Order: sequence, then C-alpha cells, then structure tokens
Amino acid sequence: MPRSSSTAAPSGGETTALVAQVVDELTRCMAQHSGDLSADFIHITGEARQGALARLHVLAGVKECVRHLEDQAAHAAAAHGAGYPEIGQAMNMSRQGARRRWPGLITSSTPHPTPRPRSS
Repeated sequence: MPRSSSTAAPSGGETTALVAQVVDELTRCMAQHSGDLSADFIHITGEARQGALARLHVLAGVKECVRHLEDQAAHAAAAHGAGYPEIGQAMNMSRQGARRRWPGLITSSTPHPTPRPRSS
C-alpha cells in the first residue's frame, strides 16, 4: 500500500523492533500449536535453550518467506520497467548484486515504459 508523502517511513531501529515483536509472537503461536513445547513452559521454566532454538527455527522460516517475497517483488518491479540499478537500490545492494541475485530478470522482452516528454 503506498504511503502518503507526509508519512515518514519507520527507522531501521523501529523496523527491527517491530519485526522482533512479530517473530516473538509467531514463536509463541507455533510453540502452542506444535504441542512439543508450550510458550508458558518456556517462560515459566526459563528454558533459554529451547526458547532460543524455537526462535531460531521461526527466523529460518521467516528468512525463507522473505526471500520468496523479495523474488516476487523484483519480478514485479522488472515487469513494470525497473532495471537492475533501481532493484539493487531498493534492496540496498549494487546493480551487480541485483544482477547476480536475479540473472536474466531484465531482458529485451521486459517491458520498459517510454519516457514522456515534460511539458513546459
């Protein structure tokens, strides 16, 4: 969903805090549904090892999902005329990094919008 120009994007620290909260909640939910280890057990007994391993497992799944979403977004951006420099910038990587990550994404058949002349 596009942001209005008056809405500031969250800072890196704010984004990290929000993602940490989501991962903690997802870990609790998965622990409750798995039946192996309840979130209450982890909290009450202080089983730091089990809690850390459960969180790590969730993070591995989140990482895989995010990578898939990045791939979808890169393909959509290319389909709408973005090139490797723009995709790389959006991903905080170089043009070459984007090209290595998504080889063949930008081809001669990829649509590129024709720039419109500016009216004076």
